[in-house]
Amino acid sequence: MGLLSKKDSKLILDPLADNNPITIQVLGICSALAITAQLKPSIVMAISVVFVLSVGNVVISLMRNIIPSKIRIIVQLIVVATLVIIVDQVLKAFAYTLSKELSVFIGLIITNCIIMGRFEAFALANKPWQSFLDGLGNAAGYGLILIIVGFFRELLGSGTLFGFKVLGDSVEKTGLYAIGYENNGFMVLPPMALIVVGLIIWVQRSRNKELIED
Repeated sequence: MGLLSKKDSKLILDPLADNNPITIQVLGICSALAITAQLKPSIVMAISVVFVLSVGNVVISLMRNIIPSKIRIIVQLIVVATLVIIVDQVLKAFAYTLSKELSVFIGLIITNCIIMGRFEAFALANKPWQSFLDGLGNAAGYGLILIIVGFFRELLGSGTLFGFKVLGDSVEKTGLYAIGYENNGFMVLPPMALIVVGLIIWVQRSRNKELIED
C-alpha cells in the first residue's frame, strides 16, 4: 500500500487543477496581481504560502478540540501571524533584497482568504495528516498559478527569467530582438496579471466541461 491513499492523494491533486484556489474558488487574487511581474518573487511567495498553510493547518488541527468556538478566529489569526513573522524574518536574514522587493505582501499573507478558509473549512474538522495534505495541496495550487503568471509576465514583459536575458539583448539587438521583437511593457503592469489569470481560467474550463457553469 502506498504512502497516500486515493482520498489523501485527492487532497493534494484537486487544488492543482479542478478545485484550484485562484482559478476555481477565485481566492488570493490580490497577490497574483501584485507580485507576479517577475518569476523569483512569485516562487518565493508560493513557497511562503506552502509553509504557512501546511504548518498552520496542522497546528489548527492539533488544537481543534481545545479551541473555544467563540475565539477560534482570533486563535487562527495568531497562528498564521506567527508563521508569517517566521517567514518574514527568514527572508530578511537570508534574502534581504528579495524581502524588500516583496515588502508588505509577505505580511498580507495573514489576510489571504485561502489560508483562513482552509483553517475554517478543513483543519478544524480533520486530523493533522489530512490537514497537512490539504494545506500542501491548496498552497501548491495557489503557487502554481503565481509561477505560471510570473513566468509569462517576466518573459514577455522584460525578456528575462530570474533576471537573466533569455530572448537576447534589447540594447545590442541580439537574439529575437535582432529580428524586430520588442518587449511588451503592458505585461509588467498589474492589469496584465488579471488577463493572464483569465486566460488560464479559459484554458482550464475549455479542457474540463464540468467546470462550466450552467
